[in-house]
Amino acid sequence: MITTKTRQQIERMHSAGKYLAELLALLKETAVPGITTARLNEIAEGWLVRKKLYSPFKGYRGYPSSICVSVNEQVVHGIPGQKLIKNGDIVSIDAGVVFDGYVADAAITIPVGEVSEQLQKLISITDRSLYYGISQMVEGNRLYDITYAIQSYTESYGYSLVKEFCGHGVGRKMHEDPQVPNCGHRPNTGPRLRSGWVLAIEPMVNMGSAGVKIESDGWTVVTNDGKPSAHFEHTVAITPNGPLILTAL
Repeated sequence: MITTKTRQQIERMHSAGKYLAELLALLKETAVPGITTARLNEIAEGWLVRKKLYSPFKGYRGYPSSICVSVNEQVVHGIPGQKLIKNGDIVSIDAGVVFDGYVADAAITIPVGEVSEQLQKLISITDRSLYYGISQMVEGNRLYDITYAIQSYTESYGYSLVKEFCGHGVGRKMHEDPQVPNCGHRPNTGPRLRSGWVLAIEPMVNMGSAGVKIESDGWTVVTNDGKPSAHFEHTVAITPNGPLILTAL
């Protein structure tokens, strides 16, 4: 069941989103050559403690860390560890914050040091596709208008969208109804969008084929062909005045 949030509930989620944007900005500054993905998680956890907040990721179905850090061919759900981030890598950081009982969820992909033009383009197109999807979050549109906007834009550049993972509703829980696929649906189909819905929109875009697999740790998703992937996400509320990005810095 898709839950409609009140103005007060959206305000709480907006507060969570502002905190989360601050955290992601800190991690973006810290993701430099030579740092480990575990150190990024330590920095995030220290920040959460200082702010008296917590992550909805840690402990979720046994997930061991407060953020996900995915490097290059890792698509999503990378568990922080001793992996060194190098010059020329792209690093996707997915994080969440719980404030006053409500969740905000967002992700960014960061170019580290001197990154190739191909990777810069992948990051740019993925980021833009997110905003193409958000632009469709208007009361009266349909859910898969979001999907179609993301897919048609990214595929026009020859990229592939991950099918197995998608966006979702957000509220008191990190994952609520509805699921928001990034591909595979026609426009003007799906449930009619309503003011008060809050959705996490999160395109995952592969430079090569769409196929992915889960590594032996049970979490880290990687591309089948070993080519890079980028990931961006915002938590967005549908309002009478259009989409409101709750996780914008």
